[in-house]
Amino acid sequence: MGYRQARTRRGFSRGPEKARPKTKTEKQRPSGEYPSMDEHVQTLKEAVDRTLNNLHRLGSQRFALTPFYEHFDRWLLNLRIVLSEFDSTPSVKVDDQFAKESSQVLSDIDLALKEKRLREASFEESVRRINQKLTDSRNLLAQAEREYASKTREITDRKERAVESAASKLAPLREELSRMVRMRSSFLRSVFKTGAQKEAEASQRLDSTKRELAAIEHSFAAERERLQDEYKRRRQQLLEQIADYQREMENLEANSQVDDAVEARRATCDALINAVNTLLQRTEAASITSL
Repeated sequence: MGYRQARTRRGFSRGPEKARPKTKTEKQRPSGEYPSMDEHVQTLKEAVDRTLNNLHRLGSQRFALTPFYEHFDRWLLNLRIVLSEFDSTPSVKVDDQFAKESSQVLSDIDLALKEKRLREASFEESVRRINQKLTDSRNLLAQAEREYASKTREITDRKERAVESAASKLAPLREELSRMVRMRSSFLRSVFKTGAQKEAEASQRLDSTKRELAAIEHSFAAERERLQDEYKRRRQQLLEQIADYQREMENLEANSQVDDAVEARRATCDALINAVNTLLQRTEAASITSL
């Protein structure tokens, strides 16, 4: 009875308990380590379920961004890791048939992805080439428009200077001719016999200046028309080139077989899923037979 009472007092004591002396093993254990517990080893079913889930996930994985081929190596590496983890699980006994089937499936998808990679790289190069042609043609069109605008302003400026020079002669000639006409009925008209001749000469100079002005107008109009015709021809040529390149791009995209290879990758994972399931069936059948 005394033993029970003493034990009861220790159980309800509020004072700190003395630490139990460490054993030799505990003293040697490095700080931060915990006593090892039995690690969980996956059962065959658990390994199969995990592998199948990973294969389903990889089979449905999509790649949103191009170029798609930049994702292929990473995806194929993840697929090999899934199979390697399945193969290295202690509860899994991989036979020759599974090894042969999985190796063939991996070889097939590796070849298919390489072909996809080459096809997409060729498509990218074609797109780059056409885009470069489009850019060059658009730049040439913009340059032609700038040159046309610049030459048009130049013609206009030269015309204004030439017209201004010729037109500046008209006013004095008109004034001179008008003065001679006014003198026609005056007293001085009958005195100066040379008046009629001077009036005729002044009229001729005025007509000559008018013809000069008209010639200037016609010359610059013809020059501007030639410039406009050349610009329209060049512009039409470049617009047709741009339209051709755009059609070429549309046809290239319409006939392109570039994608993220999801169908091929899904078929690969389905084949591996089937290989895992048939391996499980063979393992279970062998287990039953051995009983």
